[in-house]
Amino acid sequence: MSGEPEASRQYATDALIAQDVDAYLDRHRHKSLLRFITCGSVDDGKSTLIGRLLYDSRMIFDDQLATLEADSRRLGTQGQNIDFALLVDGLAAEREQGITIDVAYRFFSTERRKFIVADTPGHEQYTRNMVTGASTADLAVILIDARKGVLTQTRRHSYLAHLLGIRNLVLAVNKMDLIGYDQARYDAIVAEYGEFARSIGITAFTPMPISGLAGDTITSVSPNMPWYAGPTLIEHLDTVPLELTIEQDRPFRMPVQLVKRPNLDFRGFSGLIASGVVRPGDPVRVLPSGRTTRVARIVTFDGDLEQAVAGQSVTLTLADEVDCSRGDVISAADAPPEVADQFEATLIWMADEPMLPGRPYLLKLASQMVTAQVQAPKYQVNVNSMEHLAARTLELNAIGVANLSTDRPLVFAPYAESRELGGFILIDKISNATVAAGLLHFALRRAQNIHWQAIEINREAHASQKQQSPRVLWFTGLSGAGKSTIANLVEKKLHAQGRHTFLLDGDNVRHGLNKDLGFSDADRVENIRRIGEVARLMTDAGLIVLTAFISPFRPERAMVRSMLPPGEFIEIHIDTALAEAERRDVKGLYGKARRGELKNFTGIDSPYEPPENPEIRIDTSTTTPEQAAELIVDYLSG
Repeated sequence: MSGEPEASRQYATDALIAQDVDAYLDRHRHKSLLRFITCGSVDDGKSTLIGRLLYDSRMIFDDQLATLEADSRRLGTQGQNIDFALLVDGLAAEREQGITIDVAYRFFSTERRKFIVADTPGHEQYTRNMVTGASTADLAVILIDARKGVLTQTRRHSYLAHLLGIRNLVLAVNKMDLIGYDQARYDAIVAEYGEFARSIGITAFTPMPISGLAGDTITSVSPNMPWYAGPTLIEHLDTVPLELTIEQDRPFRMPVQLVKRPNLDFRGFSGLIASGVVRPGDPVRVLPSGRTTRVARIVTFDGDLEQAVAGQSVTLTLADEVDCSRGDVISAADAPPEVADQFEATLIWMADEPMLPGRPYLLKLASQMVTAQVQAPKYQVNVNSMEHLAARTLELNAIGVANLSTDRPLVFAPYAESRELGGFILIDKISNATVAAGLLHFALRRAQNIHWQAIEINREAHASQKQQSPRVLWFTGLSGAGKSTIANLVEKKLHAQGRHTFLLDGDNVRHGLNKDLGFSDADRVENIRRIGEVARLMTDAGLIVLTAFISPFRPERAMVRSMLPPGEFIEIHIDTALAEAERRDVKGLYGKARRGELKNFTGIDSPYEPPENPEIRIDTSTTTPEQAAELIVDYLSG
């Protein structure tokens, strides 16, 4: 019995601790979140600064601290002192070279806010990594080594941060301890940077003198710089206005990510609110259809809401049965975003392979996915000098401006107004790799002025008149494989059967329609795009179209297939070994290519990507042209 009061007191103590923990977790859950990046030139101290922030905010566990101290003695650059950069530089190559290569994300918090900071690499060849980190950031800390001043990479990263819509910039003049905390030097750097910033459209930034290694002006006022009266870095991060708050003042827009239909009585549209505020009863417009209705309910896991704001994920139910699916955008009825299929955009190329104008790429914008074709760049930006340079393509890390078109209308807003509806990525259709990030500027005027004309005699009427089903017989293979020979025999047989046909031959077309094109990869892509469009128009006329082209790239053959209704594109691989094609070499082209007299020749110094699943494969080592023609005609008759 004597132990009961003590047990009760322990129980009460445990309950109080649990309440304190719950209260702390509740406060932490409701803190605002700021995402920011550190960027600048190589060795300006980005990783050290983040390590110092983690250390001073007590976000390092004891075992991590012990490991850091050991690693600092073994790999660090600060003698026996702690090398804070090792907290962030996680790759072996980064630690060995003392540089940042990949984007490193770290979390820490203060009493007021939570933070996710991205340490982005300073080297020019890792520009795509810096862009990745900056794409979701609300603020950028641009570091400058006080000994070196404004460098090329300082300008480059400032331009990229501004380009990607980061409006909150901190100019952190680092390593002030190494120049004796010289105010005159600091003022000169701020003035030089300010002149550059104004030249690229940056209207405001917050300068501050710091030392990431020594901790000056990071979390507390430095006694070494009594002349500086501004905030510390952490004070500024704690109080800077969030982009999300600004987004709430803009018109309501929500890309639909999922249509929920758990039963016959419920149909809701789920998504993350990109901007604005929505309440039950608000009139809304569904795009691209343009249908209008009203919001019936705002549904969440925790119950219905009276209102929802930018940054919240919700499910909306609508008052009327309107057609709305993934990729559509629900917006304020009186302030809808634009809808178009042709745009001007800035592209940041992120793939090792260069951009091929005319090639179809997947374009993902919010929850929308369309096929897009990019034209040759209007110009490339020299990010170091801000010059506009002529360019036919974009290489890895290059930034340029180009027009692009999509296969169906896209709901968008200029990137300057909305990151969510103005920023997109391009994806390679074959590898599914992200090849570029893009920022939409505006819809091209011709996109609004050109409309489809209704035609009463449609493709079905043309086909019915000819009593045949339109087809595209796409012959592909190496030069000398026998494409034109077999295609000619097939057309003769079809003509004898009374079929209506037309043969598009690669050499013949280059005498007229495509006489302006060469044989670079980009020109080959455009060559096939044009032929695909012509073939599609001919099938609209009810014809059976035969095309004999090397067409070396799978994405372009897939592009033509996508232009046609299912079943109308028949891919025929004329499969001939390279050695056999060279042996035939009626035109002498292989010999010229081997001697270096003919560049970009398929099979020699330009690749051929054979079909993976063609409808018909002709092995010319075992099949004569006459037999091949019979096989193809029989396939059409089957």
